[in-house]
Amino acid sequence: MSDASNAPGRARRSSMQVLAVAAASLLALQGAPAASSPAAPALSVQVYRGGFATVNSFIFSNGRSLVVMDVQRTASEARKLAAMIRSKHLPLADILISHGHTDHFTGMAVLQAEFPAARIVVCSEAIKRDIENYAIYMDRGGATGAEPALDPALRPKAPDNPGGFDYEHSIHVLRGNELTLPGGGTLRLTCDYPPTEAPHMTTVYSPDLGLFVADLCYNGVHAWMGDDISDERIAAWRGVLVKLSAKYAAADPTIYPGHGAAGDMRLLDRMIRYIDDFVRTTSTARSRREAQQRMETLYPDYQEADFFLRYSIENHVR
Repeated sequence: MSDASNAPGRARRSSMQVLAVAAASLLALQGAPAASSPAAPALSVQVYRGGFATVNSFIFSNGRSLVVMDVQRTASEARKLAAMIRSKHLPLADILISHGHTDHFTGMAVLQAEFPAARIVVCSEAIKRDIENYAIYMDRGGATGAEPALDPALRPKAPDNPGGFDYEHSIHVLRGNELTLPGGGTLRLTCDYPPTEAPHMTTVYSPDLGLFVADLCYNGVHAWMGDDISDERIAAWRGVLVKLSAKYAAADPTIYPGHGAAGDMRLLDRMIRYIDDFVRTTSTARSRREAQQRMETLYPDYQEADFFLRYSIENHVR
């Protein structure tokens, strides 16, 4: 058979070979693993331990930007915190306030002035209202004898105080339950707890770092149960700790309390035991003095006996 008569057959075989190669290539691509996306940068945290009220602030970093959680009780402590933040030479993106107690939000005015590009953020509208309401309460004489009055820069903006702090527009409510740092790295927020140490509370979880429980847990510091913290709220507080202990048992994260040093999961159990001792003591003591002595005997090395413990006993021992 001549070459000319065989040309159509060669063309058909050539086409079939091309199709076979294409099909094999497609199958290879389908079987190949997809290109992995860039891993999120690991987060780090530095703790600023305040001198007044032993409150903790947490500076989160991904190496490109920063988020700070809670900002101290006094302006002088907040300025020291601001200096620590500036020493990192990274932009501060957000100022996260965990709950509406002054020892965690007083420094807002200082940090707002020092870092005007940073947002002040909260996990829920309820926490935003808690902050403003507690500021009003403190401005009207709610401060105890062991602490200063509300910082003048935090007096709420009003017709008779036009230069006051604008709680409505300065505090932003986050959408969703995550806070992502510019450049990567996400903090997981939970704020649907019942009223406990505060009417509303935020915890933060990071697989890289651990669980930041704010004032649901204290370590080596007497817990605050003053003001309007009722027996019902203390019972709910205990219940939340039990649930957190069960929820995070498998992950076994480092626990970062709102007051005192970080530790392991046993901190939650110790806090439960402290609550039980406080309830037992205040319900059976014949006087405030007796309750104070009994708690100090049980916890001789705990700080804030003349502040947190004293005013907590005054609230629960009539």
